[in-house]
Amino acid sequence: QLASRITATIRFGAVGGEDPFAKVKGLIESMIAKLEAEAKAEATEKAYCDEEMAKTESKRSELMDDVSKVSAKLDQATS
Repeated sequence: QLASRITATIRFGAVGGEDPFAKVKGLIESMIAKLEAEAKAEATEKAYCDEEMAKTESKRSELMDDVSKVSAKLDQATS
């Protein structure tokens, strides 16, 4: 019964020259566009975070070297 209704609806749309799935296709295309935009935004954010993490790790490494140098000088001065 449902299948016959769907078939009748498709035939009615096809007789009118309309694509019975035009609305669905439009919705899918808009969803794809939205997902692509979100993926692009996430990629941009990830690139920024990766860049900042690299800078932070580099600065941390420099500071840890400075701390070890100062600690060595302090140990040498106290002994």
